[in-house]
Amino acid sequence: MIQTDVIDSAWVTDGCEFALARQDQDWVVRVGGRTLMSSRMHDSEEALAEHAIERVDDPHTVLVGGLGLGFTLRAVLDRVADDAKVTVAELVPELVQWNRTHLAELHDNALDDRRCEVVVGDVFATIKRSPGVFDVILLDVDNGPIALSHAQNQRLYSEQGLRVCRAALKPDGVMAVWSAGPSPRFERRLASCGFDVEVLRVAARKGSHARHVLFVGKRRALADR
Repeated sequence: MIQTDVIDSAWVTDGCEFALARQDQDWVVRVGGRTLMSSRMHDSEEALAEHAIERVDDPHTVLVGGLGLGFTLRAVLDRVADDAKVTVAELVPELVQWNRTHLAELHDNALDDRRCEVVVGDVFATIKRSPGVFDVILLDVDNGPIALSHAQNQRLYSEQGLRVCRAALKPDGVMAVWSAGPSPRFERRLASCGFDVEVLRVAARKGSHARHVLFVGKRRALADR
């Protein structure tokens, strides 16, 4: 059995323990005793950034919803211009601190990049107050729209939430959502809220048969609905 050593922990708003742990050479974040993310499996998080950014011409404003272990942020910074602005919204302040300390080597100190701004708080609040601001919105919140650890995240994936996301995008902007698995219902909801949708199945990590799902939505003019 692989030994798990808890390095630090915090209590999040719904009373669950949020813990940073070490398993052999890997870092894991656990919520309520269940592994939420691991440094062993991060290729799909990088793919989230890659597939969204390549669908936008010269993106200069990017929102990353959910810091995680920093892999998505690093992939964004490696693909945008020197004068781009990348906003990261993370609800758990302790996770931000862990990324600045214990986890910094995983993403080559991405939080210190001058293009990066960290907002500690609910990503939905950031989206709601930013109409027409972003070229790209990346959402890696919880386990996606079908496997929520926090019930309050459901509003982000609701019809109202998706319309708020669409309003925060510039014309021809792209929103991409990471998910642990497929959801035809969510795909249909995205389309009904003004997005041209692609569903991509990507490797959880290189050499693995495990797959995660990316919902990639291109903002569609309302007249074309």
